[in-house]
Amino acid sequence: MRLVLNVDGGARGNPGRAAIGAVISDLDGTVLEEIAEQIGVATNNVAEYRALLRGVTAARALGADELEIIGDSELVARQLTGDYRVKHAALKPLHAEALRALNGMRWTIRTVPRAQNSRADALVNAALDERWRSSSA
Repeated sequence: MRLVLNVDGGARGNPGRAAIGAVISDLDGTVLEEIAEQIGVATNNVAEYRALLRGVTAARALGADELEIIGDSELVARQLTGDYRVKHAALKPLHAEALRALNGMRWTIRTVPRAQNSRADALVNAALDERWRSSSA
């Protein structure tokens, strides 16, 4: 089954409070699952990888064997395709884990401007806003 995975991760502060967002859809655009989770303190790039990992895991659970991944992180996309080397020590294990998660699956990854990834971005911000409200209450 081929699915579409939109992912985003973000941190308020870098590093700072971080969250992930993922939207899994079928090819007709029907949303099958949405994920919005807080991940503690992390950098933006770590959050982007964590969003990808969480989304791939959820897509596999839905039966995906082919995945079109869409995000706004050029760094993550180019590292996964091998166009960029992974230099930062904190990203190396996440990169390796992402490749393991995608192993045995046909996949593509492409980047789009944040405005074209708006639902995943909104999920990140909703998770971050909820955490802020919870910790300030």
